[in-house]
Amino acid sequence: MDVRQRLLTGLMMTAAGATLAGQGTADMAAQRSRIDALATELHPAIIAIRRDIHRNPELGFREKRTAALVADRLRALNFDEVRTGVGLTGVVGVLKGGRPGPVVAVRADMDALPLPELNDVPYKSLEPNVKHACGHDGHTAMALGVAEIFSRMRADLPGTVVFLFQPAEEGDPDGGKSGAVRVLDDWPLTNPTPSAIFGLHIMPTLRVGQIGYNSGPAMASADRFTVKIIGKSTHGAMPHTGVDPVPIAAQVVLALQTIPARMIDAQSPTVVTVGTISGGSRFNIIADSITMTGTVRSLSEAGPTTVKAKMTQILQGITAASGATYELSYVETAPVVFNHQALVAASLPALEAAVGKGNLVAPPAQMVSEDFAFYQKKIPGFYFFLGIANPDKGSRRCGTPNTSTWTRTRSASA
Repeated sequence: MDVRQRLLTGLMMTAAGATLAGQGTADMAAQRSRIDALATELHPAIIAIRRDIHRNPELGFREKRTAALVADRLRALNFDEVRTGVGLTGVVGVLKGGRPGPVVAVRADMDALPLPELNDVPYKSLEPNVKHACGHDGHTAMALGVAEIFSRMRADLPGTVVFLFQPAEEGDPDGGKSGAVRVLDDWPLTNPTPSAIFGLHIMPTLRVGQIGYNSGPAMASADRFTVKIIGKSTHGAMPHTGVDPVPIAAQVVLALQTIPARMIDAQSPTVVTVGTISGGSRFNIIADSITMTGTVRSLSEAGPTTVKAKMTQILQGITAASGATYELSYVETAPVVFNHQALVAASLPALEAAVGKGNLVAPPAQMVSEDFAFYQKKIPGFYFFLGIANPDKGSRRCGTPNTSTWTRTRSASA
């Protein structure tokens, strides 16, 4: 069984077990045994679905084929309700169990990334420069596996399970709202209203068979900023006749690093990164302006507000001292992924039953982000990680053993 097959089967057992445990199902041992048998039966078909999605990747808000595949599958499983076009291309499936109980949601993301497929596999991407490099094809296939398991267990299922297949977790390619925000515009977690939501991501830093979880902060908030330093253009031979924005921008870059280093409690991790600097027209002409873009990450809810205020003070002081002006655009793009502690505690027995206590690990919270956090702002949520690293098979990073590719795949929105 290759790493992907183990991944899919393991997740079907884990997600199904966690959801049932969260609803207080009696005789969990018998339920787990049944889940295990169904997962083993279904895994060849789920592998085929994963490879089909991988072969036909689609960018955010363009997941029409994937959404149709998902909707058709849920209808074939006789779901009570299947909604399409949620958040433009998302799908929501509602499965009502045969026993009373709460409503629980399971979320999977569907979008791919704007990267070329470099792997030479039979299911290689057929779309030029589009690839499932971060595992969303696996997430979608896994959730469909869980959906079939629950549909077959409907008579014994307490309550209702809502399956959310979300578009554009990696962000809108056209620069608009993220997938979770647009989903919530269309379905604000009402009718039905889940009492909890589960999600996960495959994780190349954990080995196959491990599950990583955090209670409380799990992933950082993510903000985006654009700073324009406005000077006065002149000839490079006569800098005194203008206002050079380049050294001013350099001072700003260095000063911004004092925010996380000296202005925020070191026990509340915060990162300020300038990702691009651009400006100027010719080697011997002083530019009229310089534009910088960057990101702010924090595991503290107060972190972004503090950073924005300090950033404004720094820009005001440095530009005023140099005779320049500035423009600042600061956009909060995702809050902290915060796992509800009671929900985590209630779910751990199911996770342990799926992989063994020794395979549950609590890694440090990550400074990358996830728009799953928007759901957690409304209802309790638990977002965890499923290991896929298998050095014996050369699998150490999402979709490829190349470390740089892992960095690029997470750069789109994370």
